[in-house]
Parts: sequence; C-alpha cells; structure tokens
Amino acid sequence: MSANTSFRPYQNAPLPAGWEQLYSAVLSDALDAVGVTNQAFPPSIRPLDEQLKMCGRARTGIYMEVAYVEEGVNPYELEIAVVDDLKPGDVAVFACGGSSRIAPWGSLLSTATTVRGAAGCITDGFVRDILEIRRLKLPVFHAGIAPLDSKGRGQIQAVDVPVICAGVRVAPGDLVFGDADGAVVVPQAVEADVLNIAFEKIRGEDHSMDELRAGGYLRDVYAKYGVL
Repeated sequence: MSANTSFRPYQNAPLPAGWEQLYSAVLSDALDAVGVTNQAFPPSIRPLDEQLKMCGRARTGIYMEVAYVEEGVNPYELEIAVVDDLKPGDVAVFACGGSSRIAPWGSLLSTATTVRGAAGCITDGFVRDILEIRRLKLPVFHAGIAPLDSKGRGQIQAVDVPVICAGVRVAPGDLVFGDADGAVVVPQAVEADVLNIAFEKIRGEDHSMDELRAGGYLRDVYAKYGVL
C-alpha cells in the first residue's frame, strides 16, 4: 500500500506566552464559552505520565490499516519524515482511526522527538517501550499500551493534513494541550478568544481559591467571581 510521499516541511507558530499557567479543564471551559464543544479528547486517551504537561502545535499524520507491506516500499517513510522535521514546540498527532492493531509510537520516535525539542505526541493508537519513554520525560497521550509494531498493520498515508484523532478534528498548527485530566485541541480560528477567556478564568479561580482557603463560602465566592 503506497503512501502519499508529498512531504513538505511545515513551520508552526510560536506557543502562547504564559502557557505554563494553563490546564486542560480551563481550556475546555473556554472552548465551551466560544461554542466549540467537541475539542476535548475522550477519557480513553490518557497520558503515559500524569506528572507531565504538554503544550504545542500539531504536526499530523493519518494512518490506515494494512495487511501487508508492499515490496520495495518503506512503510515508515512518512513517519520518519515528520519526526525528523519536528521543531521545538511541535506535537506529533498520529490518527489511527481507533485501530486496535497499531502501536505507532515507541522509544526511538520518542528519543528523536526529545532531541529536537518537540513537545510530545498524542495518538488514538497504542504506544510501546513505555519505560524508556517515561525515562525521557516526554509527554505522550495514547489509547493503550501494546507491543505491536505498525509495520504490516498500519501505514501513514499523509502528513500535515487535517485529521480526526479519537473523534477530535486536529489541523496542522492547532494548539494541542494535555495534562493529568486529559487533552484538548484549540483550533487556530478561535485560539485568541479561547486564550483570553482561559487566562481571565485562571485569574478568577486564583482569587476564588485564596478566599476559600481563608474561610470564605463557596456561594459568596462564586457570586463575586463567577467561576467554578
């Protein structure tokens, strides 16, 4: 099964200032506030290490299931190309269509990604070599853990194109964020509004937390700041 080999290097936008303050729940709430309610990954997509936070720009790859490797074809060609082209702040988003046969992410891709300063990976396929990935401290979000190689089971057909990953639409350059609660994708078209709302809510939550810790009542704090 020959892949589309028209790979073109892609340059992503910078990450938003102060992204370290963000968390997935506040971004999900901010997306809700602008009427975009389907950009949070389902609970089946979990971080390999809950202590790590991931924020970056999407570099996408879309897999299809295969049952063989065509003679003379390198099944890893586009997989290698996109990982080798990752830039600081990029997140590899590998959409496997929910396949139970593909583990596209392992220690070699993680090592190459880490060396290039990229931000991590999210896939609705499986991951393997998890002890080494955890040692690298690379944020990886996945649908499960399995020893399956993608060779002969799945192959990237295109990179840097819009994909559906675990039901979430991800376009190249979209903001991808993940932490212990899960992962969300902020489309570029609404990013500025979402970030403004998210940072404003963080400020309100910080004030609310301070007053609650001082003994304030939740009803009064909510009435004052309007966040929960």
